Amino acid sequence: MDRDGPLGDSLHDLTEGTTEAVETLVSLWARASQTVSPRLSALQLEALLITRRNPSINLTGLAVEVGAAPPAVSRLCDRLEAAGLLRRQPVPTSRREIGLVLTLRGNEIVDALFARRSELFGDVLTRMPAASRREFLAGLEAFSEAARASDFNSGEQA
Repeated sequence: MDRDGPLGDSLHDLTEGTTEAVETLVSLWARASQTVSPRLSALQLEALLITRRNPSINLTGLAVEVGAAPPAVSRLCDRLEAAGLLRRQPVPTSRREIGLVLTLRGNEIVDALFARRSELFGDVLTRMPAASRREFLAGLEAFSEAARASDFNSGEQA
């Protein structure tokens, strides 16, 4: 693997710079999450987002996605259901399987979160030169592609 960037930067320097920039990005991301009402934990928000992306996901699937044990995810879903954000319902293709779906209120919260994230990120992006915005997006897309190509679950690197 190439250890030096095009400008002679070491991989270490690039890693450090990336880490600092991502900390700012994550802070902005978290700030958007704090504006959602009702206030939800990061895990609760993650469960809502995963359920939205995967309609009728079951408890086991959600547990795998969030990296938690099924009993803990069941309790998490109990709390989200009690708050009126999530609903358990039979899966049409299986009489025994129970799927998870967002309620109207759950969808409204996710929509509000996406809108707030877009607003915060848009504010920052407008302060960047247009060329830098394009480079930023290209870099994030390349980073995402490289991350998807890696097998992080087994601890191996691509």
